[in-house]
Amino acid sequence: MDSARGPVGLKYVAVRLAQIVPTFFLVMVIVFFLVRYLPGDPTSAVLGIRATEEAVTRINAQLGLDRPMIVQFWIFLQHFVRGDLLDSIILKVPVMQLIEERMPVTLFLTGLASLIAVLLAVPMALMSALERDRAPDIVIRSAFQIGLSMPVFYIGIVLLTFLAARLHWFPVGGFGNGFGEHLVHLFLPALTLALSLSAILMRNLRNSIIEVLDADYVDFARAKGLRSRLILGRHVLRNALVSTVVLFGLNIGTLIGGAVITETVFAIPGVGRLIVDSVFGRDYPVVQGVALSLAVLVSLVLLATDLLQATLDPRVAR
Repeated sequence: MDSARGPVGLKYVAVRLAQIVPTFFLVMVIVFFLVRYLPGDPTSAVLGIRATEEAVTRINAQLGLDRPMIVQFWIFLQHFVRGDLLDSIILKVPVMQLIEERMPVTLFLTGLASLIAVLLAVPMALMSALERDRAPDIVIRSAFQIGLSMPVFYIGIVLLTFLAARLHWFPVGGFGNGFGEHLVHLFLPALTLALSLSAILMRNLRNSIIEVLDADYVDFARAKGLRSRLILGRHVLRNALVSTVVLFGLNIGTLIGGAVITETVFAIPGVGRLIVDSVFGRDYPVVQGVALSLAVLVSLVLLATDLLQATLDPRVAR
């Protein structure tokens, strides 16, 4: 039986990997052309008040920005295939080097936010479902609704103002040095991102748990005399988590998008803040490189989500 499932699993993984390729290429095309239709141009950002018509023409020629758009895309594609994301127009360093320096910060932030969201959502959803329509359920749903109804940047500003600037419990910004300082510096930003995500996960998981608790096979398990803890772990949570895992994966893109704003609010040196600065500076290579890196990251997370979903529910991979 197990050997029969192996090829199916490999085929499922191969199909999912094949689906990533056209999606990634489409993202590449959209990002490349969209960033060039933003108002302004990088030469004006580089030259500043010295942006005479002659100087702009000269810099555009040096950067290849005077060529037809399709030619610029073909040149970029050739460099991309060789693993070269070009150099930053403003910072004058390779884009790959910037991503290697900044991406670990963003990964740390999103990973910590995801962990906090799960630690908040799962036990609260379980308690809320088991105390359905009672006082604990109402309090939990009301508390999470607050986090769901407020924008990420507003939550960040509130936490920054009270817990960091006023009470001095956490640093105002930065990333720190060493794992311990990283945790301290990123806890507030991660909590900011986690609150809205945990509210979504909690509501979904609560509804799923209630639905599973009312299922016939759970009643049968109780009739067999199985312990409540075993029923909750083996039958209820395992089946209820399937939809929540999918929802979690689908919200990773939103989480990374929130990291862009959060890194700006908390002055965190991640790729989110880098891409914001690059958009304002019309630094095309950096915007392209960071956007493509985030597209790869989201695609890999969605792939991992699909594999985890198939593990929880083997019918998905069939």
